[in-house]
Amino acid sequence: MLEAKLSEAAILKRLLDAVKELVSDANFECNEEAITLQAMDNSHVALVAVKLEASGFKRYRCDRAIPLGVNLGSLTKVLKCAKDDDILTLKATDDADILSLTYEAKSTYTDRIAEYEMKLMDIDADTLGIPDTEYDASVTLPSAEFSRIVRDLSLLGESVRIEVSKEGIRFVSDGEAANGNILLRQSAEAAPKKGSSGVRIEMNQAVTLTFSLKYLVNFSKSSTLSKKVQLMMSNDVPLLVSYEFNQGHIRYYLAPKIGDD
Repeated sequence: MLEAKLSEAAILKRLLDAVKELVSDANFECNEEAITLQAMDNSHVALVAVKLEASGFKRYRCDRAIPLGVNLGSLTKVLKCAKDDDILTLKATDDADILSLTYEAKSTYTDRIAEYEMKLMDIDADTLGIPDTEYDASVTLPSAEFSRIVRDLSLLGESVRIEVSKEGIRFVSDGEAANGNILLRQSAEAAPKKGSSGVRIEMNQAVTLTFSLKYLVNFSKSSTLSKKVQLMMSNDVPLLVSYEFNQGHIRYYLAPKIGDD
């Protein structure tokens, strides 16, 4: 039996908004500690990993580990029926073929309880072991700034070259008709305080990698979940784009482009 109550439906709505463009069907793996999702996109270029900690729910009960196989497009439609500030409860039995969602209005004007049921799917998906990687460079920056940069550069070209050096973090896009080059310098204070909105760079060595902007624009939708984003880079390994929020995290891994492909 799973029963998980979130104080606001907006959290799940925002998570799905970022994931549904990458992955169509996925398993939400539920156990007593957390609800997790891990899936690769169809082209096997990007991996997404979501974790919602049990402690982040108003009420959480999961008697034994169960997978909830869902079509993310269908779940998005069901969640659109919830207001952002509705209290959301997810329920499923151990041999679940149905996921039930209940939305309770917080408004003092309406005593509204809406109930929806969604068919679950059998999805045969292996959980991929994500290796612990020691990254050469870690950059923390405002998520809104990252969103704007990748959105702006995607108007010029398909790829972005990200360079981390002592100078700062530079985003370069060479399009057919125009080029763009944006540099963010480390914030003036050497070590910005936790919670500050500046750019913080930790670097063992300079890193330069090229990525598809289409994916980064997609990842940047998660800026609705967190004011900060962390980019972790090492030469020749996938980029890690991480958004941490109160209930857990969403992390994206993106393979770099090599040569002309």
